[in-house]
Amino acid sequence: MSATVLAAILFAALLHAAWNAALKSRGSTFLAALAVMSGAALIGAMALPFLHPPAPASWPFIGASILLHIVYYSLLAAAYRHADIGHAYPLMRGVAPVLVALASIFLADERLHPAQWGAIALICAGGAALTLGARGHASGGVRPTVLILLTAVVIAAYTLVDGLGVRRSGTPPGYTAWVFLLSGVGIAAVSWRATAGQLPAFMARNPALPLLGGLATTASYGLALWAMTQAPVAVVAALRETSIVFATAIAVFVLRERATPARLLGSALVALGAVAVRLA
Repeated sequence: MSATVLAAILFAALLHAAWNAALKSRGSTFLAALAVMSGAALIGAMALPFLHPPAPASWPFIGASILLHIVYYSLLAAAYRHADIGHAYPLMRGVAPVLVALASIFLADERLHPAQWGAIALICAGGAALTLGARGHASGGVRPTVLILLTAVVIAAYTLVDGLGVRRSGTPPGYTAWVFLLSGVGIAAVSWRATAGQLPAFMARNPALPLLGGLATTASYGLALWAMTQAPVAVVAALRETSIVFATAIAVFVLRERATPARLLGSALVALGAVAVRLA
């Protein structure tokens, strides 16, 4: 993996952790997710006139991605209502790359060599350690864990779908813009009855969230999709989970969640895994 691709994925990971933390810190996580998606949809719509359209072969993947992203944002908001970000984020992001690596063998015909598997294992072990180091009664119980694991499955699914789709699109920026535009419209339509009248007021109270959150999620995922055209999907998916380290730092220093030895160990393992990906 080139240094340019590595730097792009690490920056994408930082952006991803930042907007997820913004969801948790804005009270209603579902309204916050809708606000971010609305901002991303608007950015996508504004960018489309300047981008090449995706190739026809990629449109079935765009359609599948839209459905998966609608489910993802709904599950993400539900998970954050019941669990600390320091528990939910590492677990969902740590499980997903394992699922991607296993599925990509059959669906993307990608064969990873032992060093790459070792790097992925380090990152996932770090995610597990961070999960064990999370605190808070909101993190316990069966329901939060089920929601988090379901979210991880959906993350793995849309990662694979988009990894395959963007390679057929011929235009990672165009593919990204259409995914966010149509996903934003879709999730707004699905949630309209539950949120009618609430979203405009919420966005008025949090005017920076749609713009900054939309920019962050669009740039983060766009960079990741571009990287998937340059490197194996499983490796990009694993390396992107260095966002776990950024999310932990935000949880500890911004959201004032407690740091533990397990969290420090987990962050170190994820960092080592990122280095191993570069060297593998």
